[in-house]
Amino acid sequence: MFVRAYLRASTKDQNASRAREELESFAAERGMKIAAYYTENESGASLRRPELFRLLGDCQDGDVLLVEQVDRLSRLNGKDWDKLKSEIMSRHVKVVALDLPTSWSLLTTNEDSIQSRMLDAINAMMLDMLAAIARKDYEDRRRRQAQGIAQAKERGVYKGRPEDKERNAAIADMLGKGQSWNSIIAATGCSRSTLSRIAKRVG
Repeated sequence: MFVRAYLRASTKDQNASRAREELESFAAERGMKIAAYYTENESGASLRRPELFRLLGDCQDGDVLLVEQVDRLSRLNGKDWDKLKSEIMSRHVKVVALDLPTSWSLLTTNEDSIQSRMLDAINAMMLDMLAAIARKDYEDRRRRQAQGIAQAKERGVYKGRPEDKERNAAIADMLGKGQSWNSIIAATGCSRSTLSRIAKRVG
């Protein structure tokens, strides 16, 4: 059995590796070592997460997918959560989350015992519940954000996200030197729409 840790943050500005030390301590306390880390900055509300699916592809029967919190694994809607859960189950991967104590026993119980089967059922139910709560939290925050923006626009004070002037100046310099769009995007992490806007600005 290999323990594989999944670390995720929603944006490139956030530190996806923040929980690494906590996961290491959790595994060490149970006499285990994390075999590999899979880290990415992607939305938990999307299934487009290359590192998560690379982790699942590397797993063998009985391996552990270790996360800090269930919402690091999923903020998916019901349909997409069912797809991800089916993928996890088809590979016989055990999901262990620090915020889901019922999952901790999956590291130590005998897989063939009645107790193990009961704990699997309880853990699956709790995992579904926390995934649903994570999705609701995501939708609530999106709704509040949209309401705040709408109110700010009504008052005429909405300015949107502040421009990253230093990054955009570097992008303009790269464009001036004739670098390709793909290389600029790879180097800076900017979107194609941002690059298009800067290219029009610099002529």
